[in-house]
Amino acid sequence: MRTRTLTATTWLVLTTLLAAPPARAQAPASAPASASAPAGQASKPDVDPAQETIRKLNAYVGLLNRTLRAQESLSRYQSWVNMKTGPTGRERIIYGLYGLYDVRGEIAKAEAATAQPPAMPNLDGAMTRYIAAYQALAPTITEAEGYYERQDYRADKMEQGKALHAKLAVAGPAFLAARAQVDAALRVEKEKSDALELAAIEAREGRKARWHVANVMTEARKVMDLLPTDAKPVVDMAAFEAALGRYAVAVKDLDGYSAANPNAFHVFESRPRALLGKLREFDAKLAKAKGDARRGAGRDVTWIVNDYNTMVSTAQTATTFSR
Repeated sequence: MRTRTLTATTWLVLTTLLAAPPARAQAPASAPASASAPAGQASKPDVDPAQETIRKLNAYVGLLNRTLRAQESLSRYQSWVNMKTGPTGRERIIYGLYGLYDVRGEIAKAEAATAQPPAMPNLDGAMTRYIAAYQALAPTITEAEGYYERQDYRADKMEQGKALHAKLAVAGPAFLAARAQVDAALRVEKEKSDALELAAIEAREGRKARWHVANVMTEARKVMDLLPTDAKPVVDMAAFEAALGRYAVAVKDLDGYSAANPNAFHVFESRPRALLGKLREFDAKLAKAKGDARRGAGRDVTWIVNDYNTMVSTAQTATTFSR
């Protein structure tokens, strides 16, 4: 069986909304405004490094989210084609491929972000290679999607399908390898960003509502990163249970704050503990299967992902409309 592939989700949209606006430097009241900059030169507003990081990572995540469609399309293709021999036209069911989204805008933003501060050499380089791999693959997926949608293989006895397979068999694995590299590099930078953001919120406000939302989402995302995928269906149980334990502590802390501060959260407060319950059920199934999601636990992944994505959405306004 196949499990849903999990990659980058909407992590950084949440981080952007939780982050406070960058502080602006103020000149002393006694100093004239013109004294803050040389004559004829406009003063530049201070730039918050944390906000620069968030903007850069958001550009990358935006592209990764939209180009996930290519990975899904390859998975659909692999579900009915023998990747070693290619299509024959005699398959019981010919599903074709999924069409891709228009990502020209996302590519432009990600390409611009590679040159923007702060420099992230590993991630910037991985993103550049990922864009190249996607651009090499996308035209073939688009051509193949049309070919199978029109059922041209009935007219040409799968001749073009075999030619397209030769291209997909090369460009597909190269794309998936590039995506794995950029996902890993992004995770490293995201963890750094999360730690800085939590510290910044605590410095501004203390461990209040916004801090608890950010903390629980940070720990939830770390658990999600360890869920099984098509490429890695066997879960590292020690790492998964350690991350789940940290998430459980964050949920309990949020619940405690909520009990002491009624109406501190809007809609959000029940979501983290509901997800925790599902994750613990999933953990029990994985333990019986020795971490191998293919032995019955993999079907839970879709529901867990859906609950997590709902939690992300409600987290964006968790403290905005609270009373």
